[in-house]
Amino acid sequence: MTTYVIPMLVVAGLFSAGVYLLLERSLTRMLLGLLLISNAVNLLILNAGGPPGNPPVRDHGGANRPATADPLAQAMVLTAIVITMGTAAFVLALAYRSYRLTTAERVGDDPEDVRVSRLTGPEASAVDEDEPEPVPTVGSDDPHELDAIPPEGHNGP
Repeated sequence: MTTYVIPMLVVAGLFSAGVYLLLERSLTRMLLGLLLISNAVNLLILNAGGPPGNPPVRDHGGANRPATADPLAQAMVLTAIVITMGTAAFVLALAYRSYRLTTAERVGDDPEDVRVSRLTGPEASAVDEDEPEPVPTVGSDDPHELDAIPPEGHNGP
């Protein structure tokens, strides 16, 4: 099986750009990085599927392609596309919810992670995990306040 260099360079470029975007603090860039990585994996699967061949149907092939194409790679990519779109919709919904609650697109530092990272070795082992500190809530979880368009008859807060 021969692997072509140019498609592998495209896969490497898409994957590296996706990882770079995924490590950003902006939710939109994280979503774009996730999509780039999934497209790179799809191209990698197609490239690993081998050269094109005859369709996997009896007596529907050409004489110039001696082998039958493997339909597994195409089926895996189609399944991956559906899973990627579902994941992208979920991340987009999370980003929208986060933006509606905090009115910021960037993900901030978690105060608990910052506090734990500042502890030294003995202090970190002495942290009591049974009683977590209460987390202050931001905004409201009332669906009417989170909707972009308020329902009729709702006068607001």
